[in-house]
Amino acid sequence: MADTSGSTARMWCSIPERFQLHLAMLAMQFGYAGFHVVSRAALNMGISKIVFPVYRNILALILLVPFAYFLEKKERPPLTLSLVVQFFLLAVVGITGNQGFYLLGLDNTSPTFASAIQNSVPAITFLMAALLRIEQVRLNRKDGIAKVMGTILCVAGASVITLYKGPTIYSPGPPLQRASPALLALGDAEGKNWTLGCIFLIGHCLSWAGWLVLQAPVLKRYPARLSFTSYQCFFGVLQFLVIAAFLERDPQAWLVHSRGELLSVFYAGVVASGIAFAVQIWCIDRGGPVFVAVYQPVQTLVVAVMASLALGEQFYLGGIIGAVLIILGLYFVLWGKSEERKFAAQKAAIQSPADHGNSRTPSHNKSSLAQPLLPQSTENV
Repeated sequence: MADTSGSTARMWCSIPERFQLHLAMLAMQFGYAGFHVVSRAALNMGISKIVFPVYRNILALILLVPFAYFLEKKERPPLTLSLVVQFFLLAVVGITGNQGFYLLGLDNTSPTFASAIQNSVPAITFLMAALLRIEQVRLNRKDGIAKVMGTILCVAGASVITLYKGPTIYSPGPPLQRASPALLALGDAEGKNWTLGCIFLIGHCLSWAGWLVLQAPVLKRYPARLSFTSYQCFFGVLQFLVIAAFLERDPQAWLVHSRGELLSVFYAGVVASGIAFAVQIWCIDRGGPVFVAVYQPVQTLVVAVMASLALGEQFYLGGIIGAVLIILGLYFVLWGKSEERKFAAQKAAIQSPADHGNSRTPSHNKSSLAQPLLPQSTENV
């Protein structure tokens, strides 16, 4: 067994880092896509929308704490009352609001549309950062125009998904659904409020984007990222427990009634929160946040295929149009950010020819859409 693991490690190390990054990002997008489908299946099986995130964050906390404790002993700053309050407030936005809105929205829509709307998070993040003057917008340059156009396209796409469902473009064949009654039960449930579900998902995206922007100044004071995330998971668990005390009075809701529910909780806590976080941190460090963000739309395509095969989900015209607009908007924003960094690097090289070899370094540390572009914890939700 040791020889097998050693040979696997050597084989991985022999792959060029560029291909390692692509493989890791593809694996992570499949992991997140699976989370959308697994979460919807868990909701259709009857798992509580409050109990589910409690167990998810407990598992993530159990996974993160040992690594945070042992790996960040030297770089972990002392904990102060001010930091505790900030961790608590970030948990309200990034854990409780983010995951709560997501589950409420997913329960009324579908995994494909939940994933499609999430593609608007980078543009919403940029908009919030611009309003808070964290991000600069120069309309006299092509990068500034591209970022504004991208934001408008993302907002338009999310609006189309919310307000226009449209006719069915694709529906899985009847034989597939008749062959498995259990599979049919996991598909889109009747009687759901699609518009309300999309509004909840927009609330989820706003919470996620707000968390991404607000965490940047806190991370400067507390750079131990594993510990940073662990504290937020801890407060998120406490907040969901308080909510459960008022809204979830049925003791049976806290029991895992099937293997499917157990698998869903385990997948959400370990894969979508713990492992995805570690992979994402490595990819951001090696490839940069823009490289990571470009892969976000891949998740939507994977979710659409997986949801169609596993849940018998239908494709609607409004969702397809909205997803295309959001993905186009995302790439406009990312292209604008890339051009902005190139311009900054060229300007620095002209001003300091002697430091030309280090001209890329400042752009890596600057606060931008990129740094709060993707979650420092998973989820995603």
